[in-house]
Amino acid sequence: EGGGAMAAGGPGGLGSSALTLLGPAPGAPSCPHGPALLFVKTSQGKEEGRRFYACSACRDRKDCNFFQWEDEKVSETRLAAREEYNRNHQPSFTHRQNVDRYKNFVLLPLSKRRFCQECQQLLLPAEWEKHLDHQLLCDITTAQLKSPSQLLYPLENKKTNAQYLFADRSCQFLLNLLTDLGFRRVLSVGTPRLHEVIQSKASQEEEFSVRSLLLDIDFRYSQFYTEDEFCHYNMFNHHFFGGEAAHETCRKFLYEENGEKVIMVTDPSFGGLVEALATSFKKLMAMWKETEKEGHDNNEMPMFWIFPYFFESRILDCFPSFRMMDYQVDYDNHALYKHGKTGRRQSPVRIFTNLTPSMIVLPEEEGYRFCTVCQRYVSSGNQHCDICNSCTSKDGRRWKHCVLCKKCVKPSWFHCNNCNFCTLQNHNCEKTDVGCFVCGETDHKRSACPSLSRT
Repeated sequence: EGGGAMAAGGPGGLGSSALTLLGPAPGAPSCPHGPALLFVKTSQGKEEGRRFYACSACRDRKDCNFFQWEDEKVSETRLAAREEYNRNHQPSFTHRQNVDRYKNFVLLPLSKRRFCQECQQLLLPAEWEKHLDHQLLCDITTAQLKSPSQLLYPLENKKTNAQYLFADRSCQFLLNLLTDLGFRRVLSVGTPRLHEVIQSKASQEEEFSVRSLLLDIDFRYSQFYTEDEFCHYNMFNHHFFGGEAAHETCRKFLYEENGEKVIMVTDPSFGGLVEALATSFKKLMAMWKETEKEGHDNNEMPMFWIFPYFFESRILDCFPSFRMMDYQVDYDNHALYKHGKTGRRQSPVRIFTNLTPSMIVLPEEEGYRFCTVCQRYVSSGNQHCDICNSCTSKDGRRWKHCVLCKKCVKPSWFHCNNCNFCTLQNHNCEKTDVGCFVCGETDHKRSACPSLSRT
């Protein structure tokens, strides 16, 4: 959901070479988005290239052009200039100042409550003059303040923020699922809409006891939430912009007092480096484990990672305990995947979780049913294959078993004896330029291929 930025970085236009993430390195240089990540460029058939640092959060160099060779000697002057640059590129108000401004804002009569759409900022009367020629929203209601994800512009620059928000149907489903499973604390990592639904329900209903802490790279949310409700956080390098105090807020939130069970729900942008995300998520899990208790010995912090199904193998490589659920997560403002040929919205986004699959009850009225052999809920078109001994469909349609490939494949695919695998009937045997030419799948392009080490 919200503002998880897409990761990659490094020089643009790498042709047939791939970027391999080497990960967060001790003593890495920083850009305005926190410590940079270490990459290496590898070209097919050639030895590894030179290692370099690039921004963890932006893969378009127009958004953050940070770049440094690993073995580069950086002069004192340049280091000082870089620190100055990083300082100047921090938000104009601190979180504390934004909280104070909010307190003053809610005291204003409706007619004086204004929000500048260009600056994406709540305005106090003394600041109106500076924004005279800007597009303003007036008469901001309490309801609007409680739903900031709808008040703020979605940051739809796909290469940096790719900020898509859960549709109400999916948001309500997730919330009901979490409460039915007995979770009372939700660490919302890049899921602002889920966070605000929990917050507003808690303020309206006395008996509703779920609490949420939002970790997000989108600092605009600091205008609406206190330091106990929001931490400015980069999920690609596990960087808390608020330093030790914010880290402590998160640690405290994960401490399960009175047996209140914690779950982490995360919805990173789909171009994000799976391995970088997994490294951060493992650090959050470790934080949970350190907080206490006897029961944590062999357990992982419960987690929902919301991501497209074609990243399944990469997520399971990082988290072998995870399984993919069949539930299709929908978004409000996602232009892709909305309506397939059937006129039915087909989202490729699924929930990956380390909870026991049979516990994840999916709504029968939306066509999900329970498979007694697999012991999990599956979509109605997902038929159990006796040869594979599992419900094999990934996209909701009924898949068919190919004896030669020894696995189930999409219904529109046929076995090609030339290529020696299943693919689209009218493909060109020399090259598979429909969809992804790395693995032949048609539901994503090369840039998002799970079998590549670059994003």
